[in-house]
Amino acid sequence: MKRCHRSPFIVSSSSQRQPPPLSSVLWSDSVTAVQSKSRAPPSMAESVELPSRLAILPFRNKVLLPGAIIRIRCTSPSSVKLVEQELWQKEEKGLIGILPVRDAEETPSVSHVISHGVATDSIERSSKTQVGPTDSHKLNGKNPQEVIHWHARGVAARALHLSRGVEKPSGRVTYMVVLEGLCRFSVQELGTRGTYYIARITPLEMTKAEMEHVEQDPDFIALSRRFKATAMELISTLEQKQKAGGRTKVLLETVPIHKLADIFVASFELSFEEQLCMLDSVDLKVRLSKATELVDRHLQSIRVAEKITQKVEGQLSKSQKEFLLRQQMRAIKEELGDNDDDEDDLAALESKMQSAGMPSNVWKHAQRELRRLKKMQPQQPGYNSSRVYLELLADLPWQKATEEHEFDLKAAKERLDTDHYGLVKVKQRIIEYLAVRKLKPDARGPILCFVGPPGVGKTSLASSIAAALGRKFIRISLGGVKDEADIRGHRRTYIGSMPGRLIDGLKRVDVCNPVMLLDEIDKTGSDVRGDPASALLEVLDPEQNKAFNDHYLNVPFDLSKVMFVATANRLQPIPPPLLDRMEVIELPGYTPEEKLRIAMQHLIPRVLDQHGLSSEFLQIPEAVVTLIIQRYTREAGVRSLERNLAALARAAAVKVAEQEQVVPLNQDMHRLASPLVENRLAGGGEVEMEVIPIGESNHEISSAFHIASPLVVDEPMLEKVLGPPRFDDREAAERVATPGASVGLVWTNFGGEVQYVEATAMVGKGELHLTGQLGDVIKESAQIALTWVRARAADLKLALTEEVNLLQGRDVHIHFPAGAVPKDGPSAGITLVTALVSLFSQKSVRADTAMTGEMTLRGLVLPVGGIKDKILAAHRYGIKRVILPERNLKDLVEVPSAVLANLEVILVKRMEEVLDQAFDGGCPWRQHSRL
Repeated sequence: MKRCHRSPFIVSSSSQRQPPPLSSVLWSDSVTAVQSKSRAPPSMAESVELPSRLAILPFRNKVLLPGAIIRIRCTSPSSVKLVEQELWQKEEKGLIGILPVRDAEETPSVSHVISHGVATDSIERSSKTQVGPTDSHKLNGKNPQEVIHWHARGVAARALHLSRGVEKPSGRVTYMVVLEGLCRFSVQELGTRGTYYIARITPLEMTKAEMEHVEQDPDFIALSRRFKATAMELISTLEQKQKAGGRTKVLLETVPIHKLADIFVASFELSFEEQLCMLDSVDLKVRLSKATELVDRHLQSIRVAEKITQKVEGQLSKSQKEFLLRQQMRAIKEELGDNDDDEDDLAALESKMQSAGMPSNVWKHAQRELRRLKKMQPQQPGYNSSRVYLELLADLPWQKATEEHEFDLKAAKERLDTDHYGLVKVKQRIIEYLAVRKLKPDARGPILCFVGPPGVGKTSLASSIAAALGRKFIRISLGGVKDEADIRGHRRTYIGSMPGRLIDGLKRVDVCNPVMLLDEIDKTGSDVRGDPASALLEVLDPEQNKAFNDHYLNVPFDLSKVMFVATANRLQPIPPPLLDRMEVIELPGYTPEEKLRIAMQHLIPRVLDQHGLSSEFLQIPEAVVTLIIQRYTREAGVRSLERNLAALARAAAVKVAEQEQVVPLNQDMHRLASPLVENRLAGGGEVEMEVIPIGESNHEISSAFHIASPLVVDEPMLEKVLGPPRFDDREAAERVATPGASVGLVWTNFGGEVQYVEATAMVGKGELHLTGQLGDVIKESAQIALTWVRARAADLKLALTEEVNLLQGRDVHIHFPAGAVPKDGPSAGITLVTALVSLFSQKSVRADTAMTGEMTLRGLVLPVGGIKDKILAAHRYGIKRVILPERNLKDLVEVPSAVLANLEVILVKRMEEVLDQAFDGGCPWRQHSRL
């Protein structure tokens, strides 16, 4: 396609007098119809004499060509004023100029700008404005920085019809104008008359002598014939489609060829650039050449559309024919008894099934199902379900297993130590399993169950086991699963049936011996759809999972080669039969020392990498990490610690990103040669730019930042980013400063926690009040504690004689703070008794002492669970002394020695021993009663 040279755009600017608002003209004057002439109007055969000045109506991103008729609706004040002054008030139909304008963002990157002055006279009262290379007109509309570029050439238009209307209820006057394009003109000067624009113009039409000279040119004659032939071919094509076009042929014979080109092109849908190119084609040869090209393109597009339509219709008829022939072929084969189906897809499916390595009983079942499928028609309802079922049988890894390399116990231990710090018991159990596998390769896989609070590394530990074994890893989440079909699958008789999660996971991992993680096994539920936990009994039983029967599969599948790893936050929700099938390994949490090592070796490098940083930008010393552990986190795991480290990394990323840099200009970049840029720089404007090559990766871009020295986190920055400390060691002393309060140790889903118990007395009728969202078990413990204290009041010197009632004329209120957290369990008995004795004796409990244990009605202290979690919680809270039941001595073996070295563990058998250790100076019975 030839490119025609476009005339440049004129850029107008405002001066002392503000020009009319262009935004209203350009946005409100909507073009409602564009059409070409169906017959030669009288104006086509006569020349038009243009005045030296014309009122200008701007067309935004649209062009009116000579010979075209357009209807517009004028609603803006400036356009309404123009129509009233130039068209409505004149007796004869007036002329106006249509000038295309372009938005600044629409301006091509390579264009020239023409400078023109603006005329002034007393009648027009227009202001003198010098238009330079960088001048631009600032609109008064919504965007004051909008720049409008005026085209240097336009078309004079004559009003064929005018109608006036008034909008209600605003009373605004509008005009409907039908304009006819007449001839081209060039703008010499552009000014304003009141609220609209006016320009001094020069006609661009050829004289009669020049026209006669051009018509004698052989090239022009050849172009004319070619244009008429192409136009006639287009009209003939349209006649076949629309059964019309007789009047259009008259145009080819009556209208001059130079005007005919504009009329034809105006009827096509063209881009703004092509419309401008046609408007700028003043030379008749260029205009005819461009018009011929556009008409030919329109003709070719019509032919391509017809060809596509015919092709689609042919394909539809072909598919219908093939369907009929296939149906006839199937009927012939049935009559002949030839039931062999040679279709490629079924043959490929059968070949895939043969290479799947199915057991003999499964292969017989699959063959029977395949023969049934071959007899079915693809349109039958059960065809797709049978096809999907056979594809599942072919995709399952019946014999395909991961080739286990020669076990290197030392390398496996190093891999586990690299991935996780601590967890000695878990790592030792994995090494034991590897040692057994080395001696007996066909040994059954163990079923491990990691139990512990969130954030201690249960899920990531399972992936490390798979890496150490060299096996593939698959995770199946059981949290919130209530449908037994999620484990066993749906029966194929149901619509939308599918296999269970175990079979689907094995299909995705494509091996029969992966490490399969059953995550959150304690959070399965049961309802009318079944009990998933009971369905897992067959899965996790080594004697039964050799022939696991999925309802969808309906054939046994061997799960004995799978190494199952389960995770849970607590053991209580797991049914005892299911728990009996697993080897429970508890992960109670980490000590502060272990958290420090985990943060320095694992968390900080990972956090820096996630935020695009490195040790060159941010350094977090061990002392700061210790402060975070002591003052901002009191959790069993390390997730909160990682979130705090991430907050520090984000603060450092902001400081690095805000640093200003000077980037030198590349030597091989071309210098911009633009008058606009030069004038802006000459005016004192500053341009700051940073160029980053597209091919660089994120890592390379981040390494492009350089700072003088790394940012080292200190205590002031810690408080600025994370806020004031959330915890301190003075909390226990403040909570038990007054009598009636004691410190207990409890177990939660998030590990061990410190629980305060508060008791107070007031005037009443001897009743016991309990608050703090308590369960039935802990309420009974409170009643037992109060009964024991009342029965031993005289022995404890809380009353002068046994006949004195401690609750005479007063009530006792026991409260467990954090009332929004549910509390229950049997381990708060001795804590309740200590709080009541402190209340009645008016003596405070030692602030450095915490306790846990259940008490009988006779004062015997019974053992409780979760000892390791509770001791670690006391260590995190700064407790120095812990009172435990004597029968829990065996549980201290699991507590790290570093924690026991910082704690004084006191073992007791009876309640009197608890009271003797909980108060300064011994039990209150050695003191005189205050009652």
